[in-house]
Amino acid sequence: MAELEEIMSGTGVNPAASGTAVLQLARTRVGERYVLGILVPKDNPNWKGPWDCSEFASWLVFQVAGILYGCENDAGPPATADAYTGYWARDADSLGEIVTIDQAASIAGALVLRNALPGSTGHVVVSDGTGGTVEAHSTADGVIVASLANRRWDMGILVPSIQYSAGSPVQVSPPQTVIYRLMVPLMTGDPVRQIQSALQAKGFDPGGVDGSFGPHTQAAVIGFQLVSGLVGDGEVGPITAAALGLQL
Repeated sequence: MAELEEIMSGTGVNPAASGTAVLQLARTRVGERYVLGILVPKDNPNWKGPWDCSEFASWLVFQVAGILYGCENDAGPPATADAYTGYWARDADSLGEIVTIDQAASIAGALVLRNALPGSTGHVVVSDGTGGTVEAHSTADGVIVASLANRRWDMGILVPSIQYSAGSPVQVSPPQTVIYRLMVPLMTGDPVRQIQSALQAKGFDPGGVDGSFGPHTQAAVIGFQLVSGLVGDGEVGPITAAALGLQL
């Protein structure tokens, strides 16, 4: 906790550039449209969508703190800076502002990331400091208020130049079911066969029904998710499984 307090101390940080300001601004965009791959001009304060998750997060940071973060080129023109969850992970790792999921859950305006695997998009959301989120979620839902609980995450992120304040401790419940995804070694078994069969039945080729969750299966999952308006992260949890007609 002492290390977290040191990170959040914000030496030399403009007090107006706060996690609370990030959260408040995010809430003004709830209900706006989502389009995967949209390029958002980070320097346009009047942008009202469409968004995708990483463009939304990077736009919020630029509007509040005046810096690019999570973009391909954080030193480039903000009007054309391309944000991506992979760049969010890169910046978090290189700057060392990584905290646990529970810590991020208690900090308004912290970001929480699911890493992008090769060929997938990942996902990044804004913590509300009480276990909830504001996030550019999917084509079907747009920008929504949701929860961190029962979802898979990789890290919490505190952005340099933003002042954060921790609230009451929050414990984020992990997923209650297995999340099927591309891993090393590959996930195998009958549930993977069920996923592959369901994908085939819906017209998405997983590269055969062999019970092995490889790159072809991930690509088929992403294709199905995007057509279905879901988060295109290539992972099969309860929501994607239900959309496939499965209960894993």
